[in-house]
Amino acid sequence: MSQTALLVIDVQNDYFPQGKMELFCAEQALKHINRLEDLFIKREQPIIYIQHIANQPNATFFEAGTQGVALHSGLRVKTDSIVIEKHYPNSFFQTTLKAELERLNVDKLVISGMMTHMCVDATSRAAAEFAYQPTIISDATATRQLSYSDRTVEAEDVQTACLSAFQMFSQVVSIEDYLK
Repeated sequence: MSQTALLVIDVQNDYFPQGKMELFCAEQALKHINRLEDLFIKREQPIIYIQHIANQPNATFFEAGTQGVALHSGLRVKTDSIVIEKHYPNSFFQTTLKAELERLNVDKLVISGMMTHMCVDATSRAAAEFAYQPTIISDATATRQLSYSDRTVEAEDVQTACLSAFQMFSQVVSIEDYLK
């Protein structure tokens, strides 16, 4: 029997106010992620939480042993929840994610989390390559402004550009459209 799983990527304290890498609209994204969690819990469908733990010596956030690396307390994580640690943007790379999805007979992924332009991007592309038919919930993701050379790209524009590109390999919908 095939099924759909919810993937919640890197919803960790460092991305929220007072964190080391606060994101634009992180609180709003969390509220939408909570709605997804409630739906998946009600349907008894799997939820997999991804937790990034930096293993680079010069890491500035998600440092092991800090409060910032912890999954946000607003999530519906329970003691028996599936939590997979990762050290790279792609949640499949050097983790047990693919094996866990196979064990659960998952063939479709609903993807939410942070940062849209990094870990959501890398994981969603890998999910498509593994034929998991990803659906990305646009307003259940968050990002930040980026700079290159003398130019700054505002967070809203980063978000729009990423979500636009994701349409090439996945379905991208708002929380309201997904819940219909």
